[in-house]
Amino acid sequence: MSKRTVAVFTGNRAEYGLQFPILRAIDAHPDLDYRLLVSGAHLDPNFGNTLSEIEADGFSVAAEVKIDMPADSLYATAQAIGSGVLSISQALARIKPDMLVVYADRFEGFAAVIAGTQMNVPTAHIEGGDLTEGGALDDSVRHAMSKLAHLHFTTNQQASNRILAMGEEPWRVHTVGFPAIDLIQDGKFASPAEIVDRLKLDLSRPVVLFTQHSVTTEFDQAVAQLEPSLAALERLAEEGVQVIATYPNNDAGGRQIIARLEEWAATAPAGIQVHRSLGRYLYHGVLALARDHGMRVACVGNSSSGIKETPAFGCPTVNIGSRQKGRLRGANVLDADYDAAAIVDTVRKCLHDKDFRHTAHTTANPYWEGDAGIKIAKVLAEVPLDQVLLRKGMTLRGEEKDGWYR
Repeated sequence: MSKRTVAVFTGNRAEYGLQFPILRAIDAHPDLDYRLLVSGAHLDPNFGNTLSEIEADGFSVAAEVKIDMPADSLYATAQAIGSGVLSISQALARIKPDMLVVYADRFEGFAAVIAGTQMNVPTAHIEGGDLTEGGALDDSVRHAMSKLAHLHFTTNQQASNRILAMGEEPWRVHTVGFPAIDLIQDGKFASPAEIVDRLKLDLSRPVVLFTQHSVTTEFDQAVAQLEPSLAALERLAEEGVQVIATYPNNDAGGRQIIARLEEWAATAPAGIQVHRSLGRYLYHGVLALARDHGMRVACVGNSSSGIKETPAFGCPTVNIGSRQKGRLRGANVLDADYDAAAIVDTVRKCLHDKDFRHTAHTTANPYWEGDAGIKIAKVLAEVPLDQVLLRKGMTLRGEEKDGWYR
């Protein structure tokens, strides 16, 4: 039997880090070959040009897919989706894959799902069914991707239930857990010695890892929402906290945040450093410091990694603002509004409150299932590639019974 060719699309650094275990499992499966389509922020030097990280991991790139997004606005995002559909469809026409894998909820991935499904390429969507009700466009995009896709790999049972509630056929839905935890369980991250060497940290002092993205429905307020966080981090730095800040993603408002971070880095107090990207290996290494109960580490900002990845490390987290509202979380996460004093107080609790730190270290991980990448590869290798897969059914019949019956 010839191997199935699986195209895997990636559009930014965070998404690729989550896909790594899937790529690794596909590459290792005897009946599968991968073709990696790299696009979006990976190819943009303003966001770290993280194509080099993919190449350093040893994966071959089948296509560099250019998506045009010259401006920092929702109009530019809509234009980028159209550009992405055109470019990705060209790559798919050339590669002729048997299947396509797309992750999560970003506009680049939305373009990939549109291109794949309209070309009758059986398309698998990972991390559908999640909720983020805090003003980003992610929920609408994610649910639309789920309705287009032919297979669903979710990170938790609640997400699977939501996809089933959309009328998706149960045999299409697989609860596999959060793929990034595969790497965390394998210990694939930087050691404390490497972190000290590369980031010049003093591990006897507290460490804060900070990332704040724009809220896309409020992208014109991105810098105003960032300012309280920067003020709080300055105050914490003056107390001896070491701050590692990373760039946001390339959503509308992202470039405004980057410009303000660069300006801030030039005048910020000692102990604050700003990086375009740490890369998965170093980023997880910093979070892993929290496993040593003698070290005081906190993840701060509004990235989904602060919700989904930190429980695996027992790392206390401060979630700022509305962006992650509604997302399933562990007991290691505390919320703070866009208020400098509230952010400072909540970070101090994460760093110094022994009871809360114990809670964070012992919280259950709601995204842990185990071997997500291997489970996904198995389904991709074994699902029949036929008209049954392509012809999607709807389980909700909409019968009228005392009004509309669901």
